[in-house]
Amino acid sequence: MTTKPKARKFRVRRMPPGAPARTAAAPGREADASGPGPGPEARAGGAGDTAGPSDGPAAEIDAIRREGLTGRQLRMARRVAQKHGLSVASDFDAVRKLRARGVDPFQRANMLALVVPGQDAPGGTESGDSPAPRIQLPQTTTGPGEAGLPSTELNPAELRAQEITRVQRDIARRRRRKALLLLTRLAFFVLLPTLLAGWYFYAIATPMYATKSEFLILKADGGSEAGMGGLLSGTQFATNQDAIAVQSFLQSKDAMLRLDADEGFKAHFSQPWIDPIQRMPDDASTEEAYKVYQRSVEIGFDPTEGIIRMEVSAADPEVAARFSTALIGYAEERVDSLSRRKRENQVADARRSLEEADAARRAAQERLVALQQEGAVLDPEGRIAALRGQINNIEVQLQEKQLERAALLDNARPNAAKLDGVEGDIRRLESLLAQVNAQMTEASQGQDSLAALAARIQLAQADVATRDLMMQSALEQLEQSRRDANAQVRYLTTSVRPVAPEDPAYPRAFENTVLAFLIFSGIYLMISLTASILREQLSS
Repeated sequence: MTTKPKARKFRVRRMPPGAPARTAAAPGREADASGPGPGPEARAGGAGDTAGPSDGPAAEIDAIRREGLTGRQLRMARRVAQKHGLSVASDFDAVRKLRARGVDPFQRANMLALVVPGQDAPGGTESGDSPAPRIQLPQTTTGPGEAGLPSTELNPAELRAQEITRVQRDIARRRRRKALLLLTRLAFFVLLPTLLAGWYFYAIATPMYATKSEFLILKADGGSEAGMGGLLSGTQFATNQDAIAVQSFLQSKDAMLRLDADEGFKAHFSQPWIDPIQRMPDDASTEEAYKVYQRSVEIGFDPTEGIIRMEVSAADPEVAARFSTALIGYAEERVDSLSRRKRENQVADARRSLEEADAARRAAQERLVALQQEGAVLDPEGRIAALRGQINNIEVQLQEKQLERAALLDNARPNAAKLDGVEGDIRRLESLLAQVNAQMTEASQGQDSLAALAARIQLAQADVATRDLMMQSALEQLEQSRRDANAQVRYLTTSVRPVAPEDPAYPRAFENTVLAFLIFSGIYLMISLTASILREQLSS
């Protein structure tokens, strides 16, 4: 809070009673009283103090100085002298010359052109015969020591208030200057680019029509699956990979080139009535066309719902709808190709497995037949069973003959003829048993024994049975693959078809203008902060 400086007060001291009063120089001027006596502030002289014509200008100036004129009166005299075109050396000289010309410098009514007729100039003589009467003027004091007058010097509080006021005015002036510079910079770096951007969006930019469509990729309910595949078969997670592959295809140069070949994508965006910023050059390269394609075709994939959303913009609504329909057709073909290749690979693998199982089964059967032909028997197990029956029969007969011989030997005088016959039978039975055992266990003529041959035949039969099972599994897999191939495993369905719009969707003039303002403001703010930081670092 500042204190306003107090106004200076000037007072005119009046003459004490009994002192000679000074007469006014002209009508209407107030007559002021002189000082109480001769002193440093007011030295009033009588008529004899006025310099005569023989004293010269110095004496006149000295007499005027002794009159005790105030500083205000002297400055007023100099201004009046300048108005009258007088060249003066000092304020007292101005009073002298004005009086010499008959002009009262202290006349309030008309100080510039008042000439008092019929009176002599003060401080001199008109004809040089007699001195002019002295004009009584207000007197001043020379210092604050005079009684009844205030001091002209300010106290320290007033000086401090004046200094604070001066500093505040200087700060306000600097703030106004800085605010003006800030507004100038903002207008040049932010408002002007924003106005240019808004002018482009509202007046120059070609309106673009956008068509929106939605489609999703589903899996056919062709069969039951076990494990986690069966749990996810009916959800969108089973087709996420196909949806991502289709999205990547629609955003690729392959789709752009195919759209240009089928629908004339480059020719549409190269038309001369499109504004220069959105128009494609006539001889545009593939990279330039692909940049325009990326701006015109926007594709998004929602993994939670498995829906692919596509927005295609063009300068004509019918063209935009045609572009969108063509891209959906390309996506459907790509889904079919992906699932077709998968199905073909699955069927080919199943068929290859069946062929391998069939060849292995045929080889096993051939080995079994060869073994059977090698032993000249069709049923080695039956042959072995027959031999075992013969061996058992021979062993029984041999035991009976041995018992019979033992019974004959128990007699004191056995019958020799019977004994010889029984022993002959025993020898023949033992020889026959040895031959039958040799047929089962021993090899003959480079061939395996009947037991080994039987074992090999059993292994071959087991191999044939295994190959039969593998062939049966391959047949079932082939049939399942064929069923999956007959039904489309992946197919694309369009939930929202593209429709030609009536009103343009781009440019969004207001939103884009606000966005441009925010961008330019952010750039200006970053540059200002960087400059401030660098300035602070350099000054530290």
